[in-house]
Amino acid sequence: MGWRAGIQTLVRTVYPSACLNCGTHIDGDTGLCSTCWLASHFIAGLVCNSCGAPLPGASSHDETCDACLSSPRKWKAARATFLYREGAKKLVWDLKYADRAEIATAAGPWLLNTLKPILPDNPLIAPVPLHWTRLMKRKYNQSELLSRNLALAGRFEHAPALLKRTKRTPPLFGLTVEERELWLQNAMTIHPKMRGLVRGRHIVLVDDVMTTGATLNAATEACLLQDVASVRVVFLARAAKND
Repeated sequence: MGWRAGIQTLVRTVYPSACLNCGTHIDGDTGLCSTCWLASHFIAGLVCNSCGAPLPGASSHDETCDACLSSPRKWKAARATFLYREGAKKLVWDLKYADRAEIATAAGPWLLNTLKPILPDNPLIAPVPLHWTRLMKRKYNQSELLSRNLALAGRFEHAPALLKRTKRTPPLFGLTVEERELWLQNAMTIHPKMRGLVRGRHIVLVDDVMTTGATLNAATEACLLQDVASVRVVFLARAAKND
């Protein structure tokens, strides 16, 4: 994490709280003013249990969207905090590219609340990894910041180095699902020193954004090869199916 993030965090500790999105003074610890909260598209109500996408209507049972029925996910269940639109899109961008570590701090309780409907016993929390060349360029992994703060909020065990990205992939934006899956084939593995830790454990993988789910599928596959009990995923935002 860069020196700017440290200064920003210190400033926000010394001075009154400000909205993470617009900078307006706020009272309390929600992280967002009321206007930005409403503009952030928090996901509520019925969702697909497999990918976290909002679904119409109501149900007392776990429901699965048509896309996940036709192409089942490798993980057990998933949830997302926001739809990847407007205010949420700005939050994710600032976290990812602008050294805004305080966004991940505020997101810890958000992610914990998002995860509760699918929370397993004694979860092991781990981020989706970056390839080391990308990590060197960016200086930090935004998914690790999120997973760390989720683990702190829930007092869960955190394994930031659980997964290792063994293959550098190009930016996947604009690629089809098939193209993404081809690039991500065998792109991740469990760190050799972590293999004994994961056997029989319930893993919760954390990422910033889900689009097609190909990256999370690859990460899940790497975990399932090590005889884990289950894999669940949670992400700060997910692209809407019609976006």
